[in-house]
Amino acid sequence: MKPLPQNIQGVLFDLDGTLLDSAPDLYAALLAQCAEEDMPPPPYAPVREVVSRGARAVLRCAFAARGEPALETLVPRYLQLYQDVMAQQTRAFDGIDELLARIEAHGLRWGIVTNKAGFLTDELVARIGWAGRAGAVVCGDTLAVKKPDPAPVLLACERAGVAPEHSLFVGDDRRDVQAGAAAGLYTVAVSWGYLDGGDPHGWGADKVLDHPAELAELLQLQPVAA
Repeated sequence: MKPLPQNIQGVLFDLDGTLLDSAPDLYAALLAQCAEEDMPPPPYAPVREVVSRGARAVLRCAFAARGEPALETLVPRYLQLYQDVMAQQTRAFDGIDELLARIEAHGLRWGIVTNKAGFLTDELVARIGWAGRAGAVVCGDTLAVKKPDPAPVLLACERAGVAPEHSLFVGDDRRDVQAGAAAGLYTVAVSWGYLDGGDPHGWGADKVLDHPAELAELLQLQPVAA
């Protein structure tokens, strides 16, 4: 485990499961597609656990028995259904808005590195009200590779104008830790996210935190005056 960097310049975050609880809308889209396909809907809990893996993982919760080729044909409609309801129930996790406000108030940069497609990410970030605030937004299709490859993290550092060795990467999935570590950032795994059924203490992160307020404390970011 490496020590917290000196002279921290920025914090990069995963999106779904780290900054935003988007599972309710992803589940709502699946329910709509199950109704269209006359399939019984799966329970919420197993769907929530896998949403970080993307649309195909969500669809497998209901349509796995049809096989992968048939499931692939369902993806475009699922994404359309999700786009229709996106941000209706999605909210920042408790404490995230305060954390971002503290980061900005202390002159640090923050950004997003997600495996979510760009057309969905940009619209979601805008609907949540964060457009223009993030110093960088790198999506799953920005480059030819995605997390756990470090390239998207390094690109986000470049776009945000921060040095990797003076920055943190925060996420709720093992791939976030792998990508951040390979890019040379201090890695933080968060237990409040989806976790993909895993234990964040076993991912080799430099720090595991249970609430966004703990990250503010780690960075010694004082509350923003009302």
